[in-house]
Amino acid sequence: MINKILLTVSGLGHAEEMMKMLADVPSLQGAKITVLHVVPKQNSSDAMTAKWEEGGKILANAIQYLNLDPANVSSILRQGDPKLTVAQVADEVDADLIIMGSRGLKRLQSILQNSVSQYVFQLSSRPMLLVKDDIYVKRINRIMVALDKSDAAKNSLKLGLFLLRDIKGGELIFANVTKSVTGKQSETSGADAEQNPIFADAIAEAKRQGVQYRCMTSSGKPGQEICRLADEKNVDLLLLGSPDRRPSIAKNLVDIDRLIGASLSDYVRVNATCPVLLVRTLG
Repeated sequence: MINKILLTVSGLGHAEEMMKMLADVPSLQGAKITVLHVVPKQNSSDAMTAKWEEGGKILANAIQYLNLDPANVSSILRQGDPKLTVAQVADEVDADLIIMGSRGLKRLQSILQNSVSQYVFQLSSRPMLLVKDDIYVKRINRIMVALDKSDAAKNSLKLGLFLLRDIKGGELIFANVTKSVTGKQSETSGADAEQNPIFADAIAEAKRQGVQYRCMTSSGKPGQEICRLADEKNVDLLLLGSPDRRPSIAKNLVDIDRLIGASLSDYVRVNATCPVLLVRTLG
């Protein structure tokens, strides 16, 4: 399911650390990893040369830090607009997963400040793992999947099961949040959970694959509740289905038409206290 990973590095943040944790996940051990650094265009040849040298060092340091099988790792140093180049390289290597650092900017801030991760998220339909600069990256053992009836949520479930299936002692938390003015939380188990149409298929598949699970239901503002549950349950990775919201007329433009509206994925990527894997489609 994940055979090719594109890791973008800038010399800052926790993207490399996240990749190192994922390298210990049994289902990812055979994955091919492409490490990418993009050098923005400079105003002078001297500045460009300096940036190329700096970029080469950033790539070398990242690969040394990862300490992975050289047969599974390749590197790309590319000049261009980072937000466009990352998406282009992801297509070139046919990445099943993009890993990027994120400053955790809110949507309007991210566009005004030219956030690379926000633009790539808009331009690509590939699963994207965002790692904010201010979070603590942990070994993957407890994964939470936000469930509803959407296809994106079903893809998140498949990916969560794939990541956890061979991790001893791993746990998959199924979380379903319904909109409500006042919040209410409960843990559902046994026959009650299996009869819940949101959880039934997920439980059956978890049992089939031998993955330990538990089910949480909550009501309130979905973004806030998902982040609260992830923090309360001390999850190591949060998976969230995110429908493709790119404008149908201009797929290469940022989703300006929804800047004012509320977006669950934008809220969670900014406010979650753990790495967030946003899932649209799966290869």
